[in-house]
Amino acid sequence: MIIVTGAAGFIGSCLVSKLNDLGQTNLVLVDDFSNEEKNKNLEGKQFSSQVERNVFVNWLKENAGFVSEVYHIGARTDTTEFDVEVFDELNLNYSKDLWKICTEYKINFVYASSAATYGMGEFGFVDTHELVEKLIPLNPYGDSKNDFDKWILKQEKQPPFWAGFKFFNVYGPNEFHKSRMASVIFHAIKQINETGGMKLFRSHNPEYKDGEQLRDFVYVKDVVEVLTFMMQEKKENGLYNLGSGKASSFNALVNATFKALGKDSVISYIDTPDDIRGKYQYFTQANMKKLILAGYSKSFTDLESGVKDYVQNYLIDKNYY
Repeated sequence: MIIVTGAAGFIGSCLVSKLNDLGQTNLVLVDDFSNEEKNKNLEGKQFSSQVERNVFVNWLKENAGFVSEVYHIGARTDTTEFDVEVFDELNLNYSKDLWKICTEYKINFVYASSAATYGMGEFGFVDTHELVEKLIPLNPYGDSKNDFDKWILKQEKQPPFWAGFKFFNVYGPNEFHKSRMASVIFHAIKQINETGGMKLFRSHNPEYKDGEQLRDFVYVKDVVEVLTFMMQEKKENGLYNLGSGKASSFNALVNATFKALGKDSVISYIDTPDDIRGKYQYFTQANMKKLILAGYSKSFTDLESGVKDYVQNYLIDKNYY
């Protein structure tokens, strides 16, 4: 059987859908299933059972002999949470427990790291293992992801196959439950429908014009394509970037959103709040050479096409993937 943690969440539920498309239905889904809005992500999907997150470690110990693969997507992802103990429990120590069991029982293990590990990007965005110890994340969430990456790279005993993926700015369906942590596109639709326009952060860096701050936006359908490819092909163990490999501006993202709605763009700018201005990233872009060298040859969805699919096929009528 195949395990997916964080299965009711944004990326996890899209992964379940992708696995179903590949003919996989003997899935055990792990999450905190108390959020009814989030559980809607799983309606219509095929799986064998659900296990609550807080009992899953013990469940896995008892059932490890029946498990072939673990996709560990679940994590506390709130970048505005600053209680380190929360991240130590839910991201770092929980992940260590799963790694140890997968190692002992020879279970293949794919997990979600994050581009948040790169901090301000002062060392670049290359997924070499040598860089991991140098990285300086900007918040406890990024620290927890980097701390786990550092820990696994020191482990002599490993699962037969493992890969950690540094997700960049993922967008796409199944994020209706995420409120403030949802993608810019999700918030843009709401704001455009309510006010007719969209407000973006003004640039406080003379090298960038307003709205021209750059991010690597990657469509969630591409993300789950990569995850399943690597689990199937079992290429070289290690950490991999998972972005589109191309930086796009927030202006371009929002213009694509207006276009998908069939509306003229109306964009205005507000000051970046003082409390985050000093740690605001003006550029992220995944170096994707390592994944390509591992044999991944599919092209990534361009921004305009991804936004159009997301807006027209999911957001407007509140459909799920």
